[in-house]
Amino acid sequence: MILYYQTHSPFARKVLVFALEIGVADQLEVIHHETSPTRRNDEVYAENPLGKVPVLLREGLEPIFDSDVICAYLDTLHEGRKLIPESGEPRWRALRLQSVAQVLAQTGIGLRWEWERRPEHLRFAALAEGYAEKIEETYDWLERTLEPEGAVDVGQIALATALSWMAFRDLPSFRNRPKLTRWFDAFEGRPSMLATPLSGETYD
Repeated sequence: MILYYQTHSPFARKVLVFALEIGVADQLEVIHHETSPTRRNDEVYAENPLGKVPVLLREGLEPIFDSDVICAYLDTLHEGRKLIPESGEPRWRALRLQSVAQVLAQTGIGLRWEWERRPEHLRFAALAEGYAEKIEETYDWLERTLEPEGAVDVGQIALATALSWMAFRDLPSFRNRPKLTRWFDAFEGRPSMLATPLSGETYD
């Protein structure tokens, strides 16, 4: 299988961390692709009409895109404990946390546009404030609700890679939330995270 990747994407990194955690990363050929809303990548568009990574290419089968769907597919390829729980409250907790993490990263992307990527005369201060408020509220919710113990699942992977990206891009910090900070620091020390460092800049 081929994974279209980007070294500074929290979503692509989530997939690779997931693959490492379940032991299928050796089945992936990882190819870096630069994409952004203002930079067309024809190779990526050929496989994903949204023009975004990650994309998983499978021999003789249709491509899979969106990190949530790719992780769900990868979780079917191994015989070990599933990182997307199959039933009950553990499943809904993991999927809820994954959803929160995905939107946290998307909100961070939006805030970064308003802070630095959009031409200064086109920036919308009220929108930036709204994004920042959503980020802070999410950090507060995580501080209240995150379980510090428990088996690794897709929600934790999504959260760790989102928080790591927020710090990488110097977006609002979560580090004044002690429980969340302790959890993140412990998770960031996992081999799967150490093997997938973020790097690079966005090219428009």
